[in-house]
Amino acid sequence: MWTTFSRIHNLRQGRPDAPGVQHDDAVDDEPTHRPLLRRDALARGFTDGELRTLCRSGGWARLRPGSYLSPEAQELLDDRARHRALLTATLPGLSRDAVVSHQSAAVLHGLSLWQIPLDRIHVTRDKSSGGRRTRHLHSHSAPLSTDDVVELGGARVTTVARTVADLCRTVPFERAVVVGDAALANPDLARDAIGSALDYAAGRPGHPAALRALAFLDGRSESVGESRSRAALDALGLPSPDLQASLLDPDGLLLGRVDFLFADAGVVGEFDGKVKYGKYLRRGQDPGDAVFAEKQREDRIRDAGWEVARWTWRDLDHPDVIGTRIRRAMNRSAGRRRPLGAVLRAN
Repeated sequence: MWTTFSRIHNLRQGRPDAPGVQHDDAVDDEPTHRPLLRRDALARGFTDGELRTLCRSGGWARLRPGSYLSPEAQELLDDRARHRALLTATLPGLSRDAVVSHQSAAVLHGLSLWQIPLDRIHVTRDKSSGGRRTRHLHSHSAPLSTDDVVELGGARVTTVARTVADLCRTVPFERAVVVGDAALANPDLARDAIGSALDYAAGRPGHPAALRALAFLDGRSESVGESRSRAALDALGLPSPDLQASLLDPDGLLLGRVDFLFADAGVVGEFDGKVKYGKYLRRGQDPGDAVFAEKQREDRIRDAGWEVARWTWRDLDHPDVIGTRIRRAMNRSAGRRRPLGAVLRAN
């Protein structure tokens, strides 16, 4: 059995005892996490029995029929990377008219995703009917113009605008906001481009929901957590906050840039993600330095007369907690003088 493992490992690594494969010392110690395709293994003299042994006793997993992932890949690949591996294994068997779409396209475009299933590859064909779903593939049928298709790494993929339009139709509001905000963070993408890409769906299921999500998108959101926070604040019926506003002291010096600003209420809202402080680390700083700097920043903001309400990832699962904190902050601020200094709003 060890011989089977080593032979397959050498095949994956491109070593000499895999017939017809050139040896390259430069990549000898570099693991490969691409799926092993059955046809490649058989072409080099391996057997189905050896592949079954790998899955039964060697810790390998069947990614899809005819495609396998090594134990190392299973350990190291996150959901997005595993989806890319599944896409690599799936594309060779698809017809030319299949265009990678929906969440599969979002993965290839590098867009943020939150709780959108990545267990199937999604493709769209320019057809009026005939969509189907299997265990590993969801094939959609919908109008698809050449303007809605780009090529990435040799694969035909829906444009970012069409990808967002498709997802706004097919996933819940909060999840659509996450991916749409991430897309609009690129200044080269206009909201109107997503709207135009959505025109095909007029009269189709999901079109009203997509229009609602599209109207709510805001490229100033800087993280999944901020996008989820916006959706939560909207559901709570709170006033729409300004995003990424900069607060200045009376001398015009920067107090800080804040995630959410309820200017009329004198309240700042801050989402505390796990990586927030590390994101702004300066050279030579450690996370403790960043936390201390953040505390000083908040002290300056409070000293200028602003109330501050904070929430975390865990709170996003209980949005009423967020609403209570913000409303308490608004109540504390009510009747006070306007905070000192000025506000610069982000475009």
